Amino acid sequence: MSVRHRTVFLVAATPMVLGLGGCEWFTEFKRTPSLWTWEVVSARDSLKPSRGNPQGSVPITGTAVAGFQVSHAALPATIDSMAAIPNPVAVSESSLVNGRKYYQINCAVCHGDAGMGDGPATKFGMPGISLVMDVTKGRSDGYIYGMIRNGRGLMPSYNRIEEPERWDVVNYLRGLQGALGRTVPTGALAAPGVTGDRVPGATRTAPTRQAPFTKPVPLGEATAAHAPAAAAARDTVGARPDSAAAGAHR
Repeated sequence: MSVRHRTVFLVAATPMVLGLGGCEWFTEFKRTPSLWTWEVVSARDSLKPSRGNPQGSVPITGTAVAGFQVSHAALPATIDSMAAIPNPVAVSESSLVNGRKYYQINCAVCHGDAGMGDGPATKFGMPGISLVMDVTKGRSDGYIYGMIRNGRGLMPSYNRIEEPERWDVVNYLRGLQGALGRTVPTGALAAPGVTGDRVPGATRTAPTRQAPFTKPVPLGEATAAHAPAAAAARDTVGARPDSAAAGAHR
């Protein structure tokens, strides 16, 4: 090929090379399908999640069933199905304090500070719904828990309140209803803008323990001083309960 022909070929091929440079040969997994925890992936089976939890990872306390197994529909039958769930949180001072906090943030705007159905929202067209009537007093703890979780009628879902806190709200509501044999304090916990322990803190249901960290040591430079720390980190990561360890040797 002559010099002239090679020059013409290179000039003609340059736009094609530059065009291919704009193509995406590797996406680096930027647009792969994303699945949320317990997201339903089967149109035929709404109770079939993308993948289940590993064996033994589901706690034996609380509602004792995975959340995806119970519908979030705001329907009477769905809430009735939760009526028999026993309250796993005992009435205590800490539970009542926490329940009051979440009640004031989420419930008092409609139901009022004392549950009388006279919250600020009633001044703007929201019907006053009392929580201290006999019909509400007769509801089970599980039913009220289900109402908080799913919502119903004019009440939206307050599933943003995590499960332990929902039971604290139920306990506090029982105090407003006079079912505890004692009165409970009412009203806001603090002036607007106050933070600290007057507002919800960190999650109580998601993992909060940080992964153990060991300072990296270049190959060939490990010393006796690093060995105990590395061994301790391995023991922390791979530690198992005594019963599990015993079972592994059987």
